[in-house]
Amino acid sequence: MTIPMHRRLFLSLGMKTAAVAGLLPLLPRAAGATDAQLADAMRQVLGPTEPKTGRVTIEIPPLAENGNSVPVTVSVDSPMTAANYVKAIYLFSPVNPLPDVAHFYLGPRSGRARVQTSIRLANTQNLHAVAVMSDGSAWMQTAEVIVTLSACIDAG
Repeated sequence: MTIPMHRRLFLSLGMKTAAVAGLLPLLPRAAGATDAQLADAMRQVLGPTEPKTGRVTIEIPPLAENGNSVPVTVSVDSPMTAANYVKAIYLFSPVNPLPDVAHFYLGPRSGRARVQTSIRLANTQNLHAVAVMSDGSAWMQTAEVIVTLSACIDAG
């Protein structure tokens, strides 16, 4: 069933859309996470374990034209056997309003320790990927990404 679009209805919808668009800049904006919030988010996931640098590779475009959908791939150097495998991969974004961006849970039957997704990024920042291994160790890598069009609402 289609609704006939009369001129008055069309103009009314156009004016309402313009009014809503005009109010968007006036909405409150959320600030990015502080260093303490980022550290707290990592502590909630890792507990007292301090991540070491290495074994994790982040593939992300160095320049993201639109922060609404930034492709990211994280891989971890692991044999993925029953005795030695990646239990989880976490992504943290210190500039986003909520720094805990993504969780991926793996096991020895996952085949490869590699995950791929698209994320939203608020602004230019260093994205952190942390892998937790079956032996309890944690490994981390950081990648800088420049975002030209912010996705998340930031302080302003």
